[in-house]
Amino acid sequence: MDKDIVALDTVVSLEKVEKAAKNLKGVINKTPLLQNHWLSQLYDAHVYLKREDLQVVRSYKIRGAYNKMSSLPQQEGREIVCSSAGNHAQGVAYACQLLGLKGYIFMPAKTPAQKVSKVRGFGKEMVEVVLTGDTYDDTFKAAKEFSDSRGSTFVPPFDDIAVVEGQATVGLEILEAANFQIDYLFMPIGGGGLAAGVSSVFKQISPKTKLIGVQPQGAPSMYNSLKAQKRLALDNIDSFVDGAAVKSPGELTFGICRELLDDVVLVPEGQICVDILKMYNEEGVVLEPAGTLSVSVLKYYADKIKGKNVVCVISGSNNDITRMEDIKERAMQHQGLKHYFMITFSQTPGALRIFMNRVLGPDDDIIHFQYIKKNNKEKGPVFIGIEVKQSQDVQNIKARMTEEGFAYEYLNGKQDFLNMFL
Repeated sequence: MDKDIVALDTVVSLEKVEKAAKNLKGVINKTPLLQNHWLSQLYDAHVYLKREDLQVVRSYKIRGAYNKMSSLPQQEGREIVCSSAGNHAQGVAYACQLLGLKGYIFMPAKTPAQKVSKVRGFGKEMVEVVLTGDTYDDTFKAAKEFSDSRGSTFVPPFDDIAVVEGQATVGLEILEAANFQIDYLFMPIGGGGLAAGVSSVFKQISPKTKLIGVQPQGAPSMYNSLKAQKRLALDNIDSFVDGAAVKSPGELTFGICRELLDDVVLVPEGQICVDILKMYNEEGVVLEPAGTLSVSVLKYYADKIKGKNVVCVISGSNNDITRMEDIKERAMQHQGLKHYFMITFSQTPGALRIFMNRVLGPDDDIIHFQYIKKNNKEKGPVFIGIEVKQSQDVQNIKARMTEEGFAYEYLNGKQDFLNMFL
């Protein structure tokens, strides 16, 4: 199908999106579209950021939640139920407060206290947070069972036409603010609500714009589904990019994204961490992992976007400060600056001195050292973390360990194993 010629039955109605925009007036912030000079210089392009991190609940999710909930009939006495680990929960909670609706917000039992507190703060006395389930799927199941048993209204995070219409208002605002032709639009994808809505608007108003979805490498649900031309569910996901870690795209959103998106790109979690730190250090902008996806993808589209007008949707900034150590750790591993080994040391005097003097270079630094146990009298394993100045330095360390007779296992990439020590 020619992506520039789109049947109207494959897109969200522009009339409905405009109605949603009117419905949201006075409820949401009309977030700015700002040129980012640092990114523009870095990629030799005109890079603009749609700053949904400046939204009233620090993400775009309030748009879909409020549009859905405000359109429900017979609002008086109606109960709202949702399941979410973060941004959708905050959007629903805030909408409950504004509309005077009683809400039950189901969140995974291990949700950080900061996120729970934010939900309660936005919902005030109108919401009750229910912490249950070890995984999001467990929480979703519990929320649905609760909703069905009470006849409550369940507000899904993405697979609902009114939700998608609300998210689509991001696209309207971008096009209203841009006084130039947009060549590329990059959008994060979890379940696909934002991408489906915004793509629908662009295909009807700016059909020449290339529409690119972005997913984390550890949760490629939409990517895999589009590649297979059918909805697929992931067996396992890396939940680090929690705002986009969805096992399966929505039925509605998959259908729209399949017809309208020009590409979906996967970005490694480590690169996302690198860019979270860079955006903070260079620009003073605090982003959550999902909100960084559309910035991180620029590295992989660098050749194509040179000299072009580019818009990146920054979807949110609900990042827990307690995650920063993990973010720095993942960033350094991705850049090849931190390396972990299990090394077999000889149980003889001077073995550690040999390692320090003959294996490590003058700029290499041991940042973790843990003797495990003595297997026998001759040898014992040691878990060692080493920080290097240049990524290629690790090859010299490996070569010198082999020359000096140190047997080792390289542990980077074996995150489950590293979690036992870090």
